[in-house]
Amino acid sequence: MTYLTFLQTNARWLAGGFLLTAFSGFGQTFYIALSSGHLREEFQLSHGDFGLLYMAATLASAVSLPWIGRSVDVFPVRFVGLVTCVSLGIFCLSMALVNSVFMLFVVLFGLRLSGQGMMTHVSMTAMGRWYSAQRGRAVSVAQMGFPIAESLFPASFVLISAIVGWRTSWALAAGIMVLGALPLLALLFAKDRIPRSDEQDAGLIEGRQWTRGEALRDPIFWLLTAGVLAPPFIGTAILFNQVYLTELRSWPLELFASAFPVMAGTAIATALVLGPLIDRYSARALLPAVLLPLFSGCLVLALLPAAPTAFVFMGLLGISSGFTAAMSGALWPELYGSRHIGAIRSVAFALMVFSSAAGPGLVGVLIDAGVDFDRQLLVMSGYCALMIGGLTIASRKLRDRQNGPLD
Repeated sequence: MTYLTFLQTNARWLAGGFLLTAFSGFGQTFYIALSSGHLREEFQLSHGDFGLLYMAATLASAVSLPWIGRSVDVFPVRFVGLVTCVSLGIFCLSMALVNSVFMLFVVLFGLRLSGQGMMTHVSMTAMGRWYSAQRGRAVSVAQMGFPIAESLFPASFVLISAIVGWRTSWALAAGIMVLGALPLLALLFAKDRIPRSDEQDAGLIEGRQWTRGEALRDPIFWLLTAGVLAPPFIGTAILFNQVYLTELRSWPLELFASAFPVMAGTAIATALVLGPLIDRYSARALLPAVLLPLFSGCLVLALLPAAPTAFVFMGLLGISSGFTAAMSGALWPELYGSRHIGAIRSVAFALMVFSSAAGPGLVGVLIDAGVDFDRQLLVMSGYCALMIGGLTIASRKLRDRQNGPLD
């Protein structure tokens, strides 16, 4: 089946997965951070106060996700997706009405859980469950909603908030979720996709359907998790501290901001290329290459202070983002089956959410402590190099497991 035929045949389900990841943008850091200045001024919070509040809300959402995320295994994807849309819309409206620090914490928790957490989780779980032989392509198409949102949402918010104010902008976001996303997803997900009998999952290890408990007792699960946590930790930490980075390098902030489309472009290109490769070679075979772009990006950013480095780094970060999203969506059902994929993936994704919260906090503390930022970047690069070795070992063990007897 050609890529075009695949897209035409599966347009409704792929579009639904794409829209879920795109609309998750209302709960992502890059969008919420646009209101940080207004929120700090409104509630007289310092940068550190808001950062800690945001980290606490994100960590709370990460703790909740393994329990709420397993709902995808109990209820139809359509139902969970629509409930999540309504929830995200409610919290967007709540942000427009926020009037206390406690309410702000609750709203941030809801935005992170509904947006970054469940919208993404439902999309990736649906693609992993509904597709087998073309799982890599399906995940790659669905995850392209992330770079599209990163390209369009910030500029739209800045433009609209300049006209009607930041609170009204959040109210409009709520309207988009309830009046736009909700009916669209209800139509696209009117029925679940059932894989055809000829769509056999070449990557699934002997057809075994692991439970969450079995997966968590598998040492390879934790080795893989240690690797896939690097991109959200490092990427979020660097982007959260982009103002500090530009001041350190004497770059105009506008220069770094102009590199975001480069990141989005490379993420989309990576997704288009990687999907067929996953379907052909399997996700586990590509594990050793997952962290190569991020390793290179951290190294370049640490050693080359010239302004063009911003574009090189953001391009590599985009490749890393596209690679990680496609791999994480395809890897878990390939290794552990699709029957309990909601429960298993919710644990892995919760840990990724946790790392995305811990990264900015830890790097910020180190900056305040006077630890050289370039040295931190080199340590990040070194960790990626270490985990490239770990993922290579995991890939070989998974190959041996597939070729050996059942556990």
